Amino acid sequence: MIDKNISDTPTLPTAKIEKYTILPKQIGPYKIESLLKKGGMSILYLGVHPETKRSIVIKALSPKFIENKEMIDRFLKESEIISLSNHPNIIKLYGQGKWDKGLYIAMEFVQGISLKQFLLEKSLSTKKALEIILQVSYALCHLHTCNIVHRDLKPENIIITETGEVKVIDFGIAQLKKTEDERITKRKIIMGTPIYMSPEQKKDPKKVKANSDIYSLGIITYELVLGKLSHGVVHLNLIEKKLRKILSKALEIDPKKRYQDIVDFITDISEYLKTYDEKKEIKIEDQEDEIYKAIENIEKILLPNEITHSRIDFAISKKNGISMGGVYLDAINITENILLISFVKPENSNIESLIHLCSFRGFFKAKIESYFKEDFSFVDLLSNINRHVFSDPMKDNFEFSFILLNFNDDSCMFSASEGFNLFHLQESSNKVINLKTSNELLGKDVDFSFVEIKSNFNIKDKLIFHSTKIEEQKLSFLKNLIKDSSLHSSKIIADNVLENEKTFAVNLNNLSFSVCLERKY
Repeated sequence: MIDKNISDTPTLPTAKIEKYTILPKQIGPYKIESLLKKGGMSILYLGVHPETKRSIVIKALSPKFIENKEMIDRFLKESEIISLSNHPNIIKLYGQGKWDKGLYIAMEFVQGISLKQFLLEKSLSTKKALEIILQVSYALCHLHTCNIVHRDLKPENIIITETGEVKVIDFGIAQLKKTEDERITKRKIIMGTPIYMSPEQKKDPKKVKANSDIYSLGIITYELVLGKLSHGVVHLNLIEKKLRKILSKALEIDPKKRYQDIVDFITDISEYLKTYDEKKEIKIEDQEDEIYKAIENIEKILLPNEITHSRIDFAISKKNGISMGGVYLDAINITENILLISFVKPENSNIESLIHLCSFRGFFKAKIESYFKEDFSFVDLLSNINRHVFSDPMKDNFEFSFILLNFNDDSCMFSASEGFNLFHLQESSNKVINLKTSNELLGKDVDFSFVEIKSNFNIKDKLIFHSTKIEEQKLSFLKNLIKDSSLHSSKIIADNVLENEKTFAVNLNNLSFSVCLERKY
């Protein structure tokens, strides 16, 4: 990676005044120069301090919230928290008060760019990246000492100045322990940025502790070291081994196993930097790009964007991301009138599993050729594949769903590992039938007897499948969702299922998808 001077990047405010925005001449004692940003809750102005004549930021509560007690309390709480946070790596408060159009906070103006913008434009050496992370850590250490949890730590809320200093900003949803207003906190359950939020914050933001911020910092560290935003896709395999150990602990799902104190994180990063030899640094940016491109190319083959068939209208709706373990989706003509649709996913999610899946695909496509006949045996095929996977020295198990469509007798056979469901939307009755089996994973038990379930599959019938396991208590929700979408196209149904996956899916991964197929004739 290549370091570039931060001073090379323009940092003066560039926001334009909106057509119908009236720029106030003065807010409190501060003369207003220009509009910096207009957000949902507040408006940021560039002002001038009357005594020092230095530029400052004036944050004014949006006029639409002037009579909203909850928003007023939040706004004042932010001011209180900043006033308690007197630290060189935290934005400074100059004052707060009322003006003729509401409330305002006067803060330090930081001549710099956000870490997000920096990531989009530049790259850093690992050493420089970790030095920036240490500055953020010092800010968190001060906040946590003051019993403050930031709760919205992300690249947009970290500013790098022209001299390379770091400033943590935006305390709009920060939590001041022991004084937090319960009514306000309940509304914060939908606030924050999911990609950077700890698992426990997503579940209950009222109960987060300081190490929730450490989780967020772990994501940011990962992004800064790799030199690009993660977009929610984290593959620690791409991180150098010693640093990976630190990030693994920072990103523990269980908060009890995570760093309990930011001081310990600071210590480990500092020790890592002491032994870090910059001369031996691998050009990880180029290598990481090559790895990502290779994985993306492989996954385009394993999981195509579309599948075409003369008798079936296929609709695939999927996330934009990569899953290190991969998923395999295919449609193979057994005969002219028999179609096999296969979905296979490794039990684990790592580079080795992706290699295993590619190997599985090759074996499967070769093996299936010996079954190209009218008296195709579903169970025999599964048993044969299971024996092969079980004896394979790679020792990986595979989740699966297989759908066999027979146009000779208008039938559909389904067999899947436990937790996967196939929804059959019948055109004649407008009913949604749930098909499921509880088979073991492929490769887990060499003597397992696989079972299948059979249903009619008529013209205009639809079959809907999602790539993750579904919570038992959420099956009725998904069935109703599909039924309510019955008049829509296959593509819209697949999109609707994917959009609602957080409601019903178990253990979502980075590359989940939904499939809806309709029989044409």
